[in-house]
Amino acid sequence: MYTLVVKEDLIAQHYLTVPNCGPENKWHSHHFTVEVVLESESLNKWGYVCDITDVKSALELLKDHVSDQTLNDLPAFEGLNPSVEHFARIAAEHICGSLDKETQRRCHRMHVRIWEDEEAAAQYTTLLTDEA
Repeated sequence: MYTLVVKEDLIAQHYLTVPNCGPENKWHSHHFTVEVVLESESLNKWGYVCDITDVKSALELLKDHVSDQTLNDLPAFEGLNPSVEHFARIAAEHICGSLDKETQRRCHRMHVRIWEDEEAAAQYTTLLTDEA
């Protein structure tokens, strides 16, 4: 199995909406690092899992969407506690939608791990193809 890992840094804000989180209940900023891992049993005609610039472009679109924003205010987080776990899933959906169909057909899984201030990370894994 081949894997490709691409990462991007961004700054965003949030406040947790669950009770008794102490300072996390107040509006604050985080440095996030978003890692995308794509898995494939085969390479494309150029010898890539996919072109790194395509993944970087998808990450740039995500960055443009959330950088310097309050996650709580974004439609994707409506009704959700803006945890790093929810952020990982929302980012995965955003990135997957930005990848070309050929990459989605060839790659089996995509893992999106988001680091919050280098202290903690959450990961969301999605199947891109039917593995049956």
